[in-house]
Amino acid sequence: AEKNGVLFRVLPGTDSIEREAGDQALAVYYATIGGGHEEAGIPGSPTFAADSLKKLNSASKAMGYELSLVVTQPPQPAGRKRILTPTPVHAVAEELEIDVLTPPKASDPDFIEFLEKLEPDLCVTAAYGNFLPSKFLRIPRHGTINIHPSLLPLFRGAAPVPRALEAGVDTTGVTIMFTVLEMDAGPIISQREVTLKGDEKSHELLDSLFDIGTDEVLNVIPSIFDATVEPVEQDHSKATHADKMRKEEGVTAFTENAVRIHNKIRAFAGWPGVWAEFISETAKGVREELRIKLITSRVHEAEGGPALGVHEINLGACKDALRVVCDDGSVLDILELQPQGKKPMPAKQFKGSLQGKTFSRKRVPH
Repeated sequence: AEKNGVLFRVLPGTDSIEREAGDQALAVYYATIGGGHEEAGIPGSPTFAADSLKKLNSASKAMGYELSLVVTQPPQPAGRKRILTPTPVHAVAEELEIDVLTPPKASDPDFIEFLEKLEPDLCVTAAYGNFLPSKFLRIPRHGTINIHPSLLPLFRGAAPVPRALEAGVDTTGVTIMFTVLEMDAGPIISQREVTLKGDEKSHELLDSLFDIGTDEVLNVIPSIFDATVEPVEQDHSKATHADKMRKEEGVTAFTENAVRIHNKIRAFAGWPGVWAEFISETAKGVREELRIKLITSRVHEAEGGPALGVHEINLGACKDALRVVCDDGSVLDILELQPQGKKPMPAKQFKGSLQGKTFSRKRVPH
């Protein structure tokens, strides 16, 4: 996971947050962790934390804060030439002329020593799947809070957004909570529900939830400082877990129900993606196996009768899609796809490239 953070200080002469006697300035350490370089374990847009930083920079000025420090993951090799590249958050911080630190870990001794000398009042983390040690958590005077993109205690863990979409939930949301040693198990400060339409993809939803979460952070900070916040303990008996995704999960042979496959396509968008094998055949019997990434889909029929023998795809059945009959008779429309080694394309364009060939999903043994 990646580490990105911002240090806030209250601007002199403001009364956005009432100071305690003897305080010279209040400081808030804000760490949006997980929005640096894109990696397999944390799917989604690598820019969401950078967008959050821009929003916080703008909103904090109106609230009487000054963003004085960003903490982010060290630059990493990127691209074919493996050029050392800073995170998007790093780049935005420099654009905003905010100082940047790049510790290798949250437990880095020099980093911990720096925070101890800084004496921040509050630390905020987001999209951080790794363990925060007690020596980190004990530093902020008002504790550490976390932006988590699910309605806790549901979907604790590293991949809450993909796992929620994979499960086909109708409602998800964002939780702001106090961080404790057990991952995602701390008392809840605030929650915002989001109703899903059924076509959201993981990276799009992640961006949206962190945008909402940023607003919630700004909403709850005053109550934390004036001690009016009333956190509520989670019902740990209802906790579910969102494990990191594995590459081998992104494979389908249409042996599952169309709804299940559609939800996997949404959940695994970006990485690992959902791949399927097909066969094209010319009129002369020349066959070619094709491995294709399924990018966008819709459910045509959620239920049907057993259809184990239906493998050929009727290319004329739907103008804008490849209409695939699954083994249980449910029907999935593939709207956008990407043949291996090629760019993504609409299904209509792909069908045109077949030029009179028949097309079928590959048979698998049962």
